[in-house]
Amino acid sequence: MQNENREVAIRLSGVKKMYKLGQIGGGTLQGDLQSWWARVRGKEDPNTKIGTDQRLVGQTFMALNGVDLTVYKGEALGIIGGNGAGKSTMLKLLSRVTAPTEGEIDIYGRIASMLEVGTGFNGEMTGRENVYLNGAILGMTKAEIDAKMEQIIEFSEVREFIDTPVKRYSSGMYVKLAFSVAAHLDSEIMIMDEVLAVGDMAFQKKCLDKMRDAAKQEGRTVLYVSHNMNTIRQLCDRCVVLDKGRVVFEGDVEEAIAVYMNTHKEAATFEDYTDYPCPKWLGNQRIKLLSAELVDKDQAIFTSKEPIHLRLKWRNLKDVAHVGLRIEIWNLEDVALATYFLYDFYSGKQNQTAEVQMKLDASLFMDAEYQMYFTFFYRDDFGNNQDIECVHGIRFEKTTSDAETKWVWRAKYWGYLHMPAPEILELKG
Repeated sequence: MQNENREVAIRLSGVKKMYKLGQIGGGTLQGDLQSWWARVRGKEDPNTKIGTDQRLVGQTFMALNGVDLTVYKGEALGIIGGNGAGKSTMLKLLSRVTAPTEGEIDIYGRIASMLEVGTGFNGEMTGRENVYLNGAILGMTKAEIDAKMEQIIEFSEVREFIDTPVKRYSSGMYVKLAFSVAAHLDSEIMIMDEVLAVGDMAFQKKCLDKMRDAAKQEGRTVLYVSHNMNTIRQLCDRCVVLDKGRVVFEGDVEEAIAVYMNTHKEAATFEDYTDYPCPKWLGNQRIKLLSAELVDKDQAIFTSKEPIHLRLKWRNLKDVAHVGLRIEIWNLEDVALATYFLYDFYSGKQNQTAEVQMKLDASLFMDAEYQMYFTFFYRDDFGNNQDIECVHGIRFEKTTSDAETKWVWRAKYWGYLHMPAPEILELKG
């Protein structure tokens, strides 16, 4: 009911996009005629490169297969999914780079899009000339572009090169100027496709802040595609998950990320590492981890105050002494959050099998799914820690069940750790 009162910016209804697999156009009229005549006679195409699968010729591929989606004015919408899910195809349709095979797309406002590095730029023209070109494509007058020019140059950080042909720009300079143009020219809708991966960290943050301001303060609509879940969290109000050309989820950002990561499929209370390969970077494997187990658990789910009882079993490949253990806790976007250390807790002989059972205090971790990494190490003669076994370990989930918790914890805003309350030393007044 809440969305019914909001102004629509984009609406997709039953949108499909079909591509024909195989070669389209041989480069010359003679080549196209040769290929056509070969297909008519059922012969091999003389212009097809060796190794090309002839069975693909004439087949079709549905890049988008019946997408229904409504995007509202002033909304920052994230679009995530695996490679080939249809994300870039959707943005190309919205940017009118190509047309849908079926369905309708209604767009209410001018679109400024940045689909890949250098899109819409003429390499022979200078940065300044390309700003005018992009503004003219959006229907802006020269006076309107002049009024925005200084802001664009200042934000792009390429002032010294603004009158240099952009063909001499690095990929980072391309991104900076292209994003600045898309962000500052008069458009109601901004479309960004994984554009921040090329820029440096400081510029990425500035771009995220600008897109956030565009949606929250300027009332512009932002569509953002990225494989970086942290930037999706920082920017987006709502998220869509695409898979095989279809929308499989639409709604809360955290739930969307969970669907995309398939987080619930691999959680288990026991992992067998007998056949787990030794990491290539590990040059000196002296211990082979055999298994990890969450003791006395039917599911890998823990409440906020519940400790984790963990059992590890391993075999010594060589004589070992003064062995330590590092247990790293990561989120499912591969960000390290915390580490437990055991120093100098074990020594043993070659071919000996051993196990350890321990209790981990995980009370600080809030509602989310996590994964463990187990690393055995020892201190060498020079006092350096040398890793001797490393395994991508078991997954577990934390859920809040405390009556004292008055709200749903949001890792997007507050992080993954809930620290103890500060100790008040003095209070006056």
